[in-house]
Amino acid sequence: MQDHSVMTALDELTITTLRTLCIDSVERANSGHPGLPMGAAPMAYTLWHSFLRHNPKNPSFVNRDRFVLSAGHGSTLLYSLLHLFGYDLSIDDLKQFRQWGSKTPGHPERGHTPGVETTTGPLGQGIANAVGMAMVERFLAATYNRKDFPLFDHHTYALVGDGDLMEGISYEAVSLAGHLALDKLIVLYDSNDISLDGPTDKAFTEDVRARFIAAQWNVLRVDDGNDVVAIEQALHTAQAQTGHPTLIEVRTTIGFGSPARQGTSKAHGMPLGSDEALLTKKAYGWNYTESHTVPDEVRQYLAPSIAKGIQLEREWNELLQRYTVQYSDLAREIELIVHGRLPENWDADLPTYTKDSSELATRQASGQAINALAKHIPNLCGGSADLASSNETTMKEETVFSPENYGGRNIWFGVREHAMGAILNGMAAHGGVRVYGATFLVFSDYLRPAIRLAGLMKLPVTYVFTHDSIGVGEDGPTHQPIEQLASLRMIPNVILIRPADANETIAAWRYTMSQQEHPVALALTRQKLPILPGTDQSATDGVARGAYIISPEHKEHIDVILIASGSEVSLALEAKKQLEQQDVSVRLVSIPSFQLFEMQEQAYRESILPTQVTARVGIEMAHPFGWDRYVGSTGEIIAIDHFGASAPLPELMKHFGFTKEAVIQAALRSMERGKA
Repeated sequence: MQDHSVMTALDELTITTLRTLCIDSVERANSGHPGLPMGAAPMAYTLWHSFLRHNPKNPSFVNRDRFVLSAGHGSTLLYSLLHLFGYDLSIDDLKQFRQWGSKTPGHPERGHTPGVETTTGPLGQGIANAVGMAMVERFLAATYNRKDFPLFDHHTYALVGDGDLMEGISYEAVSLAGHLALDKLIVLYDSNDISLDGPTDKAFTEDVRARFIAAQWNVLRVDDGNDVVAIEQALHTAQAQTGHPTLIEVRTTIGFGSPARQGTSKAHGMPLGSDEALLTKKAYGWNYTESHTVPDEVRQYLAPSIAKGIQLEREWNELLQRYTVQYSDLAREIELIVHGRLPENWDADLPTYTKDSSELATRQASGQAINALAKHIPNLCGGSADLASSNETTMKEETVFSPENYGGRNIWFGVREHAMGAILNGMAAHGGVRVYGATFLVFSDYLRPAIRLAGLMKLPVTYVFTHDSIGVGEDGPTHQPIEQLASLRMIPNVILIRPADANETIAAWRYTMSQQEHPVALALTRQKLPILPGTDQSATDGVARGAYIISPEHKEHIDVILIASGSEVSLALEAKKQLEQQDVSVRLVSIPSFQLFEMQEQAYRESILPTQVTARVGIEMAHPFGWDRYVGSTGEIIAIDHFGASAPLPELMKHFGFTKEAVIQAALRSMERGKA
C-alpha cells in the first residue's frame, strides 16, 4: 500500500469526492447524517487506501481485514468508500440511499450491502462487534497457523464516535479487549465534541484517553483530522504495537466545510439543504455541478486497489495450497470452518436419557451437550458472563482463551452481559467459529439489543439462559424471570427453545448446531426434572418442529388438550394421569418453541392442535402473553403476570397456582366452557 510524506492533490481530490458523494446522497434522500462523513472522510480514506487489506471482488475473502463503522449513522461514508474502492455498489445505488429496496439503507446492514461486515447503528454495538472479530482472528491464528504459514493474520478496524464511547457497552467491550491484549484491534475515534442534541460537554467531559489507558490500551492522538500524513503515521504506529489494542483519537470538525453548520449539532442528522450544500462544495473548491460526480482521475487513482485485492487473495490461496500439502488434516478443518459446515459425526457423543435415568436439570443436560459437542467441533467457542459454574457452560477438556493461550475455547466474559452479546455477534459475523454465551434468563434483558441485532443479521449465536422461572426459588423476584420468555419470542428471527427434560435439551442443541439462519435462546431450569416417557425417541423431531404430542389421548376422541413448555410439562403429565382416572381423554402437547411450531406447515400444526378441540389449558411459569393463540377463547392459561417472591420452590408453586390440582380444575372448566 502507498505511503505519503505529504498529502497529494489526488489524495485531496479523493477525500473531497467522498465528502460530496455523502452530501449528495443525504440531499437526494432528504434524510441522513452528513456531519460525520464530512469530518471523518480523511481518516477513512487513509485507512482504506493505504492500510486496509481486502478484495473488493470477493467481500468474503477469508484473511481480509475487517472494518466496522460503529458510528453507523455515518453510513454514506461507508457506502461511498465501497463504491470508490470497487465493490458491487453503483452510483445509482448511492443515489437510492434510504429508499425502498435499495442496497444503501439508512444504517449499514450485514448481508444486505456487499462489503458491510456487521449491522450497526445502535451506538456501542459496533466497537463490541470489532472486539469479537479480533478475538476470532487470534483464535484462528493460534489454532491453525504454523511456522511460515500465517493463514490467519489480519487486523480489525473500527471507526467510532463520541456517542459510541458514551454507551456503557463500550466500557465493557474495551475493558475486555485490553485484558485480552488484542493488539490487532485498532479503533479510530472521530472526536468532534458534538452529539445530536449539542456539544458533548453537556454530558460527557471524562478523559477518554485516561479511560483507555486504564483499560490497557495504547492511545494515540492526531490533532488535525485533515492531516492525512499524521493519520497515516498513527496507523503505522498502531500496527507496530504489540500487547495492547490501540485507540487513535482523531480531532475532527463535524460537517467540515459547511459555512453555517460545521462544528455544530445541526450538521449531525439532517441534510445541509441545497443552498448550504452548494456553499460547502464551493468551500471545498469542488467544480462539478452534477450530483454524485466521481472525477475520472479519482477512479484511475483508486483502480489499482482492485488489482491489489485480487492479488492479495491469490497469494493467500497459494499459501493455503502449500499448507494443505504439509498439514492436510488441519486444511480439511479449515475448509469446513470457513464455510460454516460441521464435521461428520459431530453429534455422535450427544447423550440420550431413558425414563429410568436420574432426574436432571436442563442446565445440567445442556452442559453435557456442550462437552459432547466440543469433542467433535473444534471451533466451538463460548462462555458465560461470570456464571459458568451455574450455567454449566464450561468445556471441561478445553482451556481458557487468554493472552497466553489464544487457542483456548472457554471465554471468560466477566460480568459484561451486554458486551458479551455484541462480542458474540462480532465473532459469528467474522466467521470460522460457532459461538455461545450464557447468563441467567432474567439477565437476558442486559444483552437484548445485541440479541435483536443477531436476529436482524441471522447470526447462528446460541444463548444459554438458565434459571428460567420462579423455579429459582429463594433468590426471589430480582432473579425470577416473568416477562423474558414472551419478550424473547417477540424478536424476529430469534428462536426461543424451552425444553421439558434432558432429551429435549439435547434435541435443542442438535437443532441449534445444525442450522445457520437463526440465533437460538435456550431457556433452562435450575431445578431437576424427570426424564419424560418417550422423549428419548420423540424429542429430536419434536423439538425441531416446535411442538409435538408427548403423551397422546387414551381414547379415540380428545376431551381436552394440555399444552406446556419446560418444567411445566412434567406437572401437566401428572394432571393428565389423574384426569384419565376420571375418564377424561387428555392429549398432552410439549411446546418447546412457539417460533419453530409456527414455521411448520398448517397440516402439521392442525395434527398437533386440532381446531375442533376447543377445551385447552396452557401452562407456563411466565407471563401469559402469546398463549392465547394456542388456547383460544374457551381455553385457560396458568401463568404468572406479576413478580415472584423469595421462598422454596414448592411453596412458590403452591401460592402461584402451579399445582396438579390447579391444572385439573382449569381443564374441567375449559371443557364446560366448550360445551356451553
